[in-house]
Amino acid sequence: MAYSVNPKLMLLDEPTGGMNADESIATVDLLQRIRKEGTTILLIEHNMKVVMNMCTRILVLDFGKLIAEGLPEEISKNSAVIKSYLGEEIY
Repeated sequence: MAYSVNPKLMLLDEPTGGMNADESIATVDLLQRIRKEGTTILLIEHNMKVVMNMCTRILVLDFGKLIAEGLPEEISKNSAVIKSYLGEEIY
């Protein structure tokens, strides 16, 4: 594993892809420990539970365009993010 050389930065693309819930939780726990030891983690992930539990700052892209940037609490309430990823409400 790349972590054995004590990196300053880890780039991870969908690290929990294909994992069940227990495996995802274990992966987040491991990544949080790595981050606490001083390694910066750049994470690309579609599992929102992982993103919201792992990230301290989030950037959201829609078709390559930056539509939001901020703390998890801000992103979860951002209307552009909701519209892009959940669609508009139909009445």
